[in-house]
Amino acid sequence: MNTAIPTSSVRSLLECYLRAKDLNRPELISECFSPDAELTFSIATDNIDFPRRVIGAPAIAKTLVADFGERFDRCRTYYVCTKPQVDEGRACSMPWLVVMRQEETGSLRIGKGMYRWRFGSEMGGKDLIVQLHIHIERMDAVPDPHAEKLSALQGALLYPWLPPIELQDRLADFIAMYSDAAFALPFGQPAAFD
Repeated sequence: MNTAIPTSSVRSLLECYLRAKDLNRPELISECFSPDAELTFSIATDNIDFPRRVIGAPAIAKTLVADFGERFDRCRTYYVCTKPQVDEGRACSMPWLVVMRQEETGSLRIGKGMYRWRFGSEMGGKDLIVQLHIHIERMDAVPDPHAEKLSALQGALLYPWLPPIELQDRLADFIAMYSDAAFALPFGQPAAFD
């Protein structure tokens, strides 16, 4: 029987994941994922590619942090919710938004999708992520040679917990400030639960 996982533990694990990914710190993955964790992807766009399935914390660290960090920098990933809601099966789904720079082209990359997490406990009782599914609904590339849009957009958004109403309001303000910011319009609505 699964016992409930405290919201504080879930927040801590999810924030650890973001520190690993956004700060390019692969060693942190082993602090929040179980050694035999599973990562899967579903991708509804041709603008980014990942393997469909990865097993084990070291392979997850390589895929989501080390390899990712070679292609993208100045990454910020936002949880588009006020707090995680974990069900009785120790699972949690939430929309995400990412704003980052693609190193090779210097373009701004903005994307959205859904995370589906499942949590478990080690023998000593430590809670860890045992499964992560990442659905990528959209991932756009926007010319931004001097990273001005990137800096302005990241400066406008609350990090890492971004309530949906704040996302809508802050993106609307961003779009109103820049004549060439219509690219952000599709990202004002979080990805839908499927």
